[in-house]
Amino acid sequence: MAAPNHPTLLSAVVPAGGGAPGVPETLMAFARSERLVNTPDFAIGHLGISWMGDRLGGSLRFRHARTGWSSWQPLRPGDPSSSGRSTALIPAGGALAYQVMPPAGAEDLQTVAINTTDGPLVAQAAASREVQGFRFVSRAGWGADESLRFAPDGSEIFPQAYFPVQTLTVHHTVTANSDPDPAATVRAIYFFHTVSEDFSDIGYHLLIDQNGTVYEGRYSGPDATPVFHGRSGDSPRMCNAAHVGGFNAGNVGVSLLGDFTITQPTPATRASLVRVLAALAGSTEIDPLGQVDYANPISGATRTVPAISGHRNWSATACPGDAFYPHLPAIREDVARLLAAGETTEESTDALRQRVPVDGLGGSGQPSTTRRRSG
Repeated sequence: MAAPNHPTLLSAVVPAGGGAPGVPETLMAFARSERLVNTPDFAIGHLGISWMGDRLGGSLRFRHARTGWSSWQPLRPGDPSSSGRSTALIPAGGALAYQVMPPAGAEDLQTVAINTTDGPLVAQAAASREVQGFRFVSRAGWGADESLRFAPDGSEIFPQAYFPVQTLTVHHTVTANSDPDPAATVRAIYFFHTVSEDFSDIGYHLLIDQNGTVYEGRYSGPDATPVFHGRSGDSPRMCNAAHVGGFNAGNVGVSLLGDFTITQPTPATRASLVRVLAALAGSTEIDPLGQVDYANPISGATRTVPAISGHRNWSATACPGDAFYPHLPAIREDVARLLAAGETTEESTDALRQRVPVDGLGGSGQPSTTRRRSG
């Protein structure tokens, strides 16, 4: 975790991007302690945790103003960060304090308390954008602090690189269901992915909340089209992201906000997911019912997966949730049905093809060699 090398709690403010007042600054408080009670000077919206060593067996608890300390809950790690650290982003529900007990044998426990709702208002939330039927909230709309993507010398840490799309992957964020402020959660995920997990941007291309609202994820270029920039023949090229370790190039990641381990996404979320996947599949000529022999154009790694897969098809993870994953075959069928009916072809599909600039690869037509991600 990219935390300051300091033995005690450090509070700070991360300013959001410019603009008129409207979006709160992100408040953060890093700590490097085990078992000790940590009390930042703001209510905790989410708690980011990372550690080295054994992944399983840890626990944590929160203290709330009205109910006191919660019972200890298992510490469920997500995928390791790019540096190999185990990580977790836990909804804290406005807790005032927290305590973490790492797995036995774990080392270098680091935490960051995150609040994306109560900081000073510094950036106006922009109106959502639309690419002829593909409506989404832009990064400016949900309040992305673009400065986090850059090093102190002004260079972009994870420059964009573009590849033909081979496959689509569905995730869940393991955050709160029935979220009262999904945009604030997207900001928390962005901060955690960019700073704590060392992704240098949010890992997903698109996110969908319980109301079916779509959020732009990974920065893909200066044009208004999410996910893509530049074309390969008639098909747009996707911007490389960081949602499936070792299998990112050519792989578009769509994540559902929430935890679908024991519950299903809302009907609005599911319907929006089908429309988004249909637009993506139609614009990139992917057969939603097919299998793909994926080959990573950066590393050469290969994997045979469904054209529309779940995260667990790629690696040892429960994502996109034990309750939801068995429903992916029905999602594929619905996507195929929507494409066959032509309901997205003239709007989202052709729009994505036509709106992506031809010069998205830059002068050389080659991906950057300075990116931090390995694919």
